[in-house]
Amino acid sequence: MTADTPLSGRLDDDDYPAYTMGRAAEMLGTTPGFLRALGEARLITPLRSEGGHRRYSRYQLRIAARARELVDKGTPIEAACRIVILEDQLEEAQRINAEYRRAAKEEPDGSN
Repeated sequence: MTADTPLSGRLDDDDYPAYTMGRAAEMLGTTPGFLRALGEARLITPLRSEGGHRRYSRYQLRIAARARELVDKGTPIEAACRIVILEDQLEEAQRINAEYRRAAKEEPDGSN
């Protein structure tokens, strides 16, 4: 198997749904019920295998871990989910803003 095979790309893909619910819960130190609650709150939407089983990506596990941190500190799960969503939106807005600033600096003088 070479480094250019589709498998190597999936292993590096943060959005590839590689983890079962049981494994995801184990990695996060939580229960499958907690992951289901995050899905019900629409924080994360796991993909489904052909057999209908939930599958989670590394990105989704990071989001779930952040929600768990907040819940462990006493934040209600619905509020924790909203906080994580807002944090994610803020991070994306800051990334886009930084891209615009870089593009503006690269424009030739006088074209603003």
